[in-house]
Amino acid sequence: QVQLEESGGGVVQAGDSLGLACVASGRAFSMFTAGWFRQAPGKELEFVAAVTYNGKSTTYADSVRDRFTISRDNAKNTVYLQMTSLKAEDTAKYLCAAVNSAFLQTTSSAYRFWGQGTQVTVSS
Repeated sequence: QVQLEESGGGVVQAGDSLGLACVASGRAFSMFTAGWFRQAPGKELEFVAAVTYNGKSTTYADSVRDRFTISRDNAKNTVYLQMTSLKAEDTAKYLCAAVNSAFLQTTSSAYRFWGQGTQVTVSS
């Protein structure tokens, strides 16, 4: 079992930057692929970014590529999402997810463990 807890959300202005963190506890998180998803009110869950267990490969949704960066520090059991040039349409609850896999996963159904999420609000 893996427990995930996100932090770092808040209210920012358009164009600002914000960093999120997801701390994992439980089983060997360093063996898990991790991802970030987001869900805006009235909208479906949307893939944002993913990173492999060793941090060597990443993938991003087109809407955030070149603005967001996912990374991880396995010594700290933590996955990060650094967000820059934030837009009003980035407003959502951001959730961290993990799965015991060696490959990048971009669909929510592929992930087994989920955090509760942290709210990011971008005002224009």
